[in-house]
Order: sequence, then C-alpha cells, then structure tokens
Amino acid sequence: MRASLHAKADPAKAAIFAAHEELLADPDLLGIAESAIAKGKSAGFGWKKAVTTHADRLAGLRNELLAQRANDMRDVGLRVLSLITGTAVHQPNYPANAILIAEDLTPSDTATLDRTRVVGFCTTRGGATSHVAILARSLGLPALAGIEPAALDVPNGTPVILDASLGWLRLHASPEQVARVRTAQQVAEEQRKANLEHALEPAATVDGVRIEILANIGGVKDAGQIAKLGGEGAGLLRSEFLFMERSDAPGEQEQFEVYKEVAEAVGVGHPIIIRTLDVGGDKPLSYLPIPKEDNPFLGERGIRVGLDRPEILRTQLRAILRAAAFGQISVMFPMITTLDELRDVRAILGEEAASLGVPPVPAGIMVEVPAAAIMAAQFAREADFFSIGTNDLTQYTLAMDRGHPKLAPQVDGLNPAILKLIAHTVNGARSAGRRVGVCGGIATDPCAVPLLIGLGVDELSVAIPAIPALKAQIRTLNMDACRKLADSALAAESADDVRALVRNQESEPSLTSAGA
Repeated sequence: MRASLHAKADPAKAAIFAAHEELLADPDLLGIAESAIAKGKSAGFGWKKAVTTHADRLAGLRNELLAQRANDMRDVGLRVLSLITGTAVHQPNYPANAILIAEDLTPSDTATLDRTRVVGFCTTRGGATSHVAILARSLGLPALAGIEPAALDVPNGTPVILDASLGWLRLHASPEQVARVRTAQQVAEEQRKANLEHALEPAATVDGVRIEILANIGGVKDAGQIAKLGGEGAGLLRSEFLFMERSDAPGEQEQFEVYKEVAEAVGVGHPIIIRTLDVGGDKPLSYLPIPKEDNPFLGERGIRVGLDRPEILRTQLRAILRAAAFGQISVMFPMITTLDELRDVRAILGEEAASLGVPPVPAGIMVEVPAAAIMAAQFAREADFFSIGTNDLTQYTLAMDRGHPKLAPQVDGLNPAILKLIAHTVNGARSAGRRVGVCGGIATDPCAVPLLIGLGVDELSVAIPAIPALKAQIRTLNMDACRKLADSALAAESADDVRALVRNQESEPSLTSAGA
C-alpha cells in the first residue's frame, strides 16, 4: 500500500503506511497479544484483544488528533487479523459514479478505492485532520467528515450531489439538478484550462495594482512546482514535515540541506518564508511530549513550544540562517501573542546569527491570535512582516473549533469580526511600512479575495493548485471597487450578509471588468 500510494499520489502521504508498520512493532501491543496466547487463547483472539484495547485507549483521549488515530489502529488490526485467519478482505463492487456514505473509512479503505467508480465519500465520524481526510485530499477525492448519522439510512442508489467545498450533501437530486452540476463541471474544467494557459501572467487588477501570489508548501517536491503554476515564491513553508513521522527531531545539518534544496527549487530572487516548528494542540510529536492539557488549543503550541524547548528552536534557526546564503529566505514565528515572545525569539535569532557570523534573516510573525491583530501597530515596530493565519484567527475569535462537526459550518473567515481584525492588522502594519500577507484558507475563497485586496493585503499565499484560478480572478477585479466593497463588508452583521454582498456586487461592472 505504501509503494502504491507513493506511485499514484503524493509520496509524502505514503508515510501514513510507514507509521502503520511501526504500530506492528509496538511492544505494548505485542505484549497483550502474547500474554493471551500464553494463557491458551488463539493468536487471532490475542491479537484482536490487543488491538481493541489500544484502539479504545486512543479513542478515549481528549486530544482529538490522537483519538482519531484509533481508526489507524483498527485498520492495522483488521488487516493482520485477516492474515491470521486466512480470510481475505474484499472491496465491495461499487457502481459507476458512486458516492460512499459510511460511519468511517480506514486509511487502507481510502487508499485502495477504485477511482474509476468512486467519485467521493462522506463519513459520520472523523475530521479534517484524520489520515483518511489527508489521503482523500492527496487523491483528489471530494470528502466530507462528521455529517449527520441519519445519512447512513439513505438507501443505496439514491441520486445525490456532493459539494465538499461548501460542505453539503443534497439527497434525491433531480435529473435537472444533476444536469446543472454536469454543465457546471464542464464549464469549470474549461475555465481551469484557460487559467493554466495564463498562469505565468502577473496578478494585477484591471487598474494596475499588483498582488503578489505565493504558495503554501510542505517540502522540496512542492517547491519545484511553484513556478510552473505561476507562483512567485513560497509564502509559507510548513517545516513540520521534517519533524513528523519520526522518532526524534531532525538535526541542524539535515534541516539545512532540506531548506537549501527548497531555496534552489524555488529559484533566485523569489521569497521563501520558513515557519518555525508549529506543533502542539492538534499536532503533537511523540518525541516532544507535552503534559496533558484540558484545552490543548489554549496551551503549549506554536512558539510557546519553541521557547520552552530552546534547543530545538536554536537548531532550526541555525539551519535557516545557513540556508539563507542560497535564497531569499525569511523566518516566521507561529502563534505569537505577546511582544515579549517576539523579543525573545528575535534575541535568540540574533545570538545564533552572531555565532555563525552571518546577518540575521528578516523575521515576521503569524497573526493568528486576536491579541496580535489588536496590537498590530506595536508588533509592526519590531516584526519585519505579518502573515495572517485566518484559520486559527477565526476559531480563536469566534471560540469555535473548526473541526467540530456541528459548529464547523459557522467557522467562517468572512465573519465581519474577522474582517475587522484583518483591517486592523493591515492598518497597524502600514504605520511602520510593513507588508501583510494572508496564508490562511480564505485566501482561496473567491468571495474573500476582493475583500482582502480591498482591505490592503499585499500578498496571498495559497496551495499550489489554486494559484492559476486566484491570479485569473485578480485580473478581473477593480481596486477602487474592492475597497468600497470591503468597507461595506466591515459594516455587515454576519458572514452570510458579507457573502451575499459580494455575490450581489459580482454582477456589477464596477467590481469586475468583463473585458479582462
């Protein structure tokens, strides 16, 4: 499975099955099975008991990410049990154009789906951070997690329409509705091809305002794809990919070599913003234990982990400083909340630069905590740039978990409260001549793009496949109209009102240019 996924999708996602291999060597797991066998139970019984015990322990954890790993344990357990008993696990024979509805899928279920027949799936369990969701994204499969359990009662053969981007499943779709979707899919495909043809053209509004379009990336392979789709650099290199799925932290030399490779792949003269290790909360590391917290999202995460374990932060900063000789590299610190945190990490950066005999690299902050947005003018005097992480900024501002199955639809970055924090951040940055980017999810939301531009954001950093469409949209916008639309959005009462406002204005010639 690991080799197959490596060949047909993102090789990095094949590491999920490498982690499954490691589960098989867990001494605690094997100990439970061997104990049962020693007492006269069958190998199958002992193995099933061990897997069930471990999966139940994981499922009972308060940390959502770790609890979701119970599904991985059950997946491994079932595959081994089928080998012990000699019972083959056969995939169902799916009809063409099938949309699956299940309580849950395992990673192996997802990786082995027949893509010629299955076009999407929904599950009542799981979340956006589960391995199943990660695999679905890498395979290009539309997927929804956490839908209402009543969906399991939908009879086989029911015509449905799945819109994973909007988060809904329409039941009993009429032939007319299906026909409209088919037409929309054809139009979207034609538009996608047209966007690709013009991907290398700059993203400038019809009245000549240039917006820098960068890419959010997770490794060397991604870096090599940026320029091909019209990206102008890396606005967010998630350095976590170096630290995940391993038993210890990467050393300075290993990190340096990877950052250097990224710089060379992105190319001379193109910016690369490396975010320091951002773990904790929903992203734990086995070799970096964090004491149990009642609310991990409000505990040790982001830069707090780095300041608490300075040896890991210093090692990473030395690697970044060394790699800066090979590209236009900046460093960005996640989850900055107070000025003291920024001063502390800048001091560490300065110390490591001095020890290496090299100049410090530009240092910016992620604006993802409301406190940072509100204090933007003060931060702008000491940070070299801002990048707004709208996903966390939204959930912290609205006090809603973006992975919550019932609340997630309300976690909308176009809520006027979020837009006001973005506007406040931009105004604070301007007071000190700092640039502001957005690297969160709303940077790819067509409704959000004219608002962000109108609010004065300098750059947008998005997933690589989204770059051509984003640039094409910007080339249709009028800057003055975007500013007026943003002012109206700031005065709106809800995210729904903001979206309605944008949709109503899209047909106005003042917002877009039909000739663009």
